[in-house]
Amino acid sequence: MNGQYAYVVVFALVGIAFVMITLMVAWAIRPSRPSREKLIPYESGIIPVGDAWGQFNIRYYVYALLFVLFDVESAYLYPWAVRVGKLGSYAVVEMAIFLAILGFGLAYAWRKGLLQWE
Repeated sequence: MNGQYAYVVVFALVGIAFVMITLMVAWAIRPSRPSREKLIPYESGIIPVGDAWGQFNIRYYVYALLFVLFDVESAYLYPWAVRVGKLGSYAVVEMAIFLAILGFGLAYAWRKGLLQWE
């Protein structure tokens, strides 16, 4: 029993050592010529003005989450549509359930007014 765990420990130690050695070698051979222009936060060369803290409207995040939701839906619909003829009626019922859940989510967001940009 202890021999089985020894393989896991050795594998983990080798993995950690590999990562550490790779990072140290990369740090040692990288070019390092900092200048005043390279040390400013923006690559555009614009001198930052004001505080870096800024609040964004929550609607941006809601729109992003809704986009991801329906983007994933389309990623699942395409392979299903290609194979639906061979999958049979069970697959059609499963996809109908999947689309119903997504439709419920869209209806919920719509009813809460999350799709209106004011």
